[in-house]
Amino acid sequence: MNSVPFVKMEGAGNDYVFVDGIRHPLPLEHAPELARRWSDRHRGIGADGLIVVTRGAAAPVRMWMWNADGSRGAMCGNGLRCVARLVHDHGHVAARLFEVETDAGVRAVELLDEPDQVRAAMGLVHCQAPIEVEAAGRGWTLVRGDAGNPHAVLFVDDVGAAPVLEVGAALQDHALFEGGVNVEFVQVLAPNRLRQRTFERGSGETLACGTGAAVAAAAARAAGFAAPPRTAVELRGGTLYVVGERSSLAIEGPARTVYRGEIAWPEALR
Repeated sequence: MNSVPFVKMEGAGNDYVFVDGIRHPLPLEHAPELARRWSDRHRGIGADGLIVVTRGAAAPVRMWMWNADGSRGAMCGNGLRCVARLVHDHGHVAARLFEVETDAGVRAVELLDEPDQVRAAMGLVHCQAPIEVEAAGRGWTLVRGDAGNPHAVLFVDDVGAAPVLEVGAALQDHALFEGGVNVEFVQVLAPNRLRQRTFERGSGETLACGTGAAVAAAAARAAGFAAPPRTAVELRGGTLYVVGERSSLAIEGPARTVYRGEIAWPEALR
C-alpha cells in the first residue's frame, strides 16, 4: 500500500479524516498510529481524529473511530453525522434514513431536506445528580453523563473565560473517570439556548462535540434551564440542535466535505 485515499469532513468544526474502508480496505490494526500521524495539524492532514467506514454486521455500515492521540473512541455525534453524509454520497446506502453500527451500538441517522443538515440519534442519554469535585486547584460542581461515551458537564457564568484546558486536562486523571472523560463547560444564554466549549479526551479542546451537546442539553433540562423538544447548543464551530423527549435524544447540524485527497502510507508501517 503506497497511498490511502481520504476525505476530510467537519461537523460544526469537529473535523475528522475519513477513510472509506468499503472502497479502500484499511488494516485496522494500524489505525491508532495512523490517527496520531494524520491528525497532526503540522505534519499530517490535521484533524480531531480518524474514522474508518466498513460494512456492518448489525447495520448497513459500521463506523470505527480513533481520537487524535490514537486512543479508541466509542462514539462521536459529529463524526456519525459525517459518516451518514459520506456513505450516502459514495452510494453505499441509497436511503436517506438508515442505521450505522458504532462501538456504542446501532444509531439511526437521517439526511434532512436542508442543505448539509443531518440528524443522528444519540440513543439513551443519561445524567446523574450534581456532585462536587476538585480540579486544577479549586472546587467544581459537575454533572456526570453518558451518551455512549463519558461526559462531565460544568455550568459556568462565562464560557469564554472558563479554564477549559486546565480543568479539562486535570479531570482526565481524576479517580471518578477511569479512562478519561469529555468535559463540557456550559453557559445558559436563555431558556433552551446554551453555549458550550468542550475538552475531549484524546483530542483536547475541539470546536464542537455532538455527544457532549446532547449530554449538556440533558443536564440543562434536568436543572430546569431547558425543556423538550428542542434545545440549541452554540459551539465554537457552529450550532447544534438537540431534539427529542425524555432521555432518547438526537442531534441535528451540518456535515460537510472539506476536501478529498491521498496521503502516503507511512514508511514505518510498510
